Amino acid sequence: MMNEMRLKKKRRKNMRKGIIISLLLLYAAGAMGQVRIKDITDIRGCATIQVIGYGLVVGLDRTGDGTKSEFTIQSIVNMLERFGLQVDPKQIKPKNVAAVMVTAELSPYAQPGSRLDVTVSSISDATSLQGGVLLMTPLLGNNGEVYIQAQGAVSVGGFSAGGGGGGSVSENHTLVGRIPSGGLALQRSPVQMNDEGYVTFLLRNPDFTTASRIAAALNDEYNQPIAVIADAGSVEARVPPDNSGSDSIMEFIARCENLEVIPDTPAKVVINERTGTVVVGSKVRLSQAAITHGGLTISITPKKEISQPAPMTQGVTTTVETQQVQVEAKESSMLVVENTPDVEAVAKALNELGVKPRDVVAIFQALKQAGALQAELVII
Repeated sequence: MMNEMRLKKKRRKNMRKGIIISLLLLYAAGAMGQVRIKDITDIRGCATIQVIGYGLVVGLDRTGDGTKSEFTIQSIVNMLERFGLQVDPKQIKPKNVAAVMVTAELSPYAQPGSRLDVTVSSISDATSLQGGVLLMTPLLGNNGEVYIQAQGAVSVGGFSAGGGGGGSVSENHTLVGRIPSGGLALQRSPVQMNDEGYVTFLLRNPDFTTASRIAAALNDEYNQPIAVIADAGSVEARVPPDNSGSDSIMEFIARCENLEVIPDTPAKVVINERTGTVVVGSKVRLSQAAITHGGLTISITPKKEISQPAPMTQGVTTTVETQQVQVEAKESSMLVVENTPDVEAVAKALNELGVKPRDVVAIFQALKQAGALQAELVII
C-alpha cells in the first residue's frame, strides 16, 4: 500500500514537471516601478546603419568551397588579375577558399579610424571557416558608398573535423564567424541628429499613455511646456534657448534620458503552443465564467472584501473586488484558490493538477472566445 502511494505521488510529481507554464507577471503602474527614459526610448538620428560586402576567406584547411562554386572561382581570378596575374579558371581548386558575405553595423558616433566588429558568413558549400582569414573587403551602405573596410582572422568559436569513411566531429556552428575590431570606419554615418533645436524620443513599445508620461516628465523637469506627443511612438522635445549649442544639446539629452517614468503595459496573454508556455500580464483580468474541459471543471466567481487600513494610519476603509477560483478534476482532489484578482491562480491551479500544456492553451482560448478573458490573446 505504501509503495502504491509513493508511486502515485511520483507520477503526479513527474506530471507537474512535464508541464511548462511560465507566468511572467509584467508589473505596471506602482508594481512595475519607474524606469529611465533612456531604457525605453531611442533618439531619432542616433540609429546605427547596416553595411554589407562580399569577400573571400582564405587559408582554410580543405574546408572551403568546391569546384561547383563558379562565383568563388571567378572572384579568385578577379583578385589575382588586380595583382597582375593571369590565371586559367579551370586550374583553380578553391578548397582552401570560401566566398562569404560580411556584415556590420556603423554607429552614428563612429569616427573615421574607429574599429568595429564584423560578421562573416559562408554563402556557398564550404564546410567550415575555422582558421580562415578574410581578405580586404569594402562594406557598403544602402546608398552604395563604402563606410567600412574589413579584414582579419575569422573566429568561429568552435571546430569541425572530418575523418576517413565520411565520419566527422563538430562543435558549434563553424560557417559563421566574427572578426573582433576587424572593421575600419572610413567615414561617418550618414544618419545624424538634426540641429533645428528639437530632439525626438522614439518609444520602443509605442503607447499613448507612456508617451504622455514621458512628455509630462520632461515638462516638469524644465518647468515649461517643451515636450509634445507626436504620436504613440514618439515625443518631440524643444531644446530650451539656454541649451541651443551643439554641446548643450548633448547635455540636454543626457539630462532628459535619466528622468524616470512609469511605462504602461497592455493586458496580454501570450501563448506558445509548441512549448506550452503561458505569459500573463499583470493587467489581465477574468470575468465570471465556468469551464468544463474533459474531466476538468473551473469556476471563477467575483468576490468583494473590505480592506481595513493599518492602525494609527491615515488610510480609509475601501471595498476590494477579488475573485475566487475553484478547480475540480475527475479522479483528483478539488483545489480551491481564493482572493486572486487575475489569472495567475487559474494557471497555478492547472499546473498543480497536472493539466497538459495543450489543454491549458485550449482553456485560455475558450476564455477569450467567451469574452471572459479581458486581454489580448497572442499565440506564437
